[in-house]
Amino acid sequence: MMRENGMSDMAASFPARVFGATPPRKIAVFRALQLGDMLCAVPALRALRAAAPLADITLIGLPWATSFVKRFSKYINHLLVFPGYPGLPETPLHLPAVPNFLAEAHRQRFDFALQLHGSGTISNPLTMLFGAECSAGFHMPGEYCPDPLHFLPWDEREHEILRGVRLMEFLGAPAQGTHLEFPLADADYRALQRSHLSVPAPGSYACIHPGARLPSRRWPAQRFAEVADRLALQGMKVVLTGAPDEAELVQAVRQAMRMPALDLCGKTELGALAALIAQARLVIANDTGISHVAAAVGTPSVIISCGSDPGRWAPLDHARHHMLSVDLACRPCGHRICPTAHECAEEVSADAVAMTAAQLLELEMPRMTEERVAGSGVRA
Repeated sequence: MMRENGMSDMAASFPARVFGATPPRKIAVFRALQLGDMLCAVPALRALRAAAPLADITLIGLPWATSFVKRFSKYINHLLVFPGYPGLPETPLHLPAVPNFLAEAHRQRFDFALQLHGSGTISNPLTMLFGAECSAGFHMPGEYCPDPLHFLPWDEREHEILRGVRLMEFLGAPAQGTHLEFPLADADYRALQRSHLSVPAPGSYACIHPGARLPSRRWPAQRFAEVADRLALQGMKVVLTGAPDEAELVQAVRQAMRMPALDLCGKTELGALAALIAQARLVIANDTGISHVAAAVGTPSVIISCGSDPGRWAPLDHARHHMLSVDLACRPCGHRICPTAHECAEEVSADAVAMTAAQLLELEMPRMTEERVAGSGVRA
């Protein structure tokens, strides 16, 4: 039964703090994003599961997230594949699938939908179409707010990890830490060994990852090569990584190098790649998903932020992970290709990255705590 304000009687029965003595039992989490974004949501998902241990939780996400749900099964039970929606760029819109998608969402009869897909300008009206009895998330001040009791104002400057945790605390789900996770199994390490017969020994190599989804987010290949050569001259083995469609970019780095390197671009699935990073001494990469994998498994990293917002995406552990960027008026950048001289990349020198890498290599930082190691599956 609907009340005049559009809320059902059941929705009205939820307190302002959703997670109280009787938390929701059937929950949808909308976050149809890529790997790095999903890893940054893990602390919020961890708080959600702790506050609703018996709930049946469905992620509404992209097709690739089948593997994410399997890996994070202690927090998520199911995946409902998101077919896209007008105005959301993460996946091409498959319009014929939208009616069936919404029908399935209604069939699930969610009693709570958590909108973790951004500021809410487009995602809030979409979330309301899921038919959940109660919804929560963020909204842009002055724009559509489905329910002031459960939706917080969006702060563009807030760190992505802390944003999700703050929302959960607002809803009555206490924080369970802000650290990231990437559970690894023996199968991931076996897959890594199958990828190449000469994978270097743990702790003896640095991973160089020159790719990023958008060209505007990529530091020059020549500079990655220069830093890789300096690491090799210091006695580190160099392993080049990347997705299959980044082979040309990785090859450009390899050809620009003077020292030898092992090219594993396109040869490792995600689990094997994470195992490779977990056993590395250092990671050097653009601000992309690999940055968050390194943070999750505790491997020190130097991250070059080209175009993205470092205040929102930098790893929270500033001792173990260093993000280098230049402050420019045009960032954060939404362009696929930089329309100017790519100053955000060009003004980060190879010297600066190499010096930061050398500083991290000099530090004897312990691996993650035993509890974190056990949770992530990392071999201490």
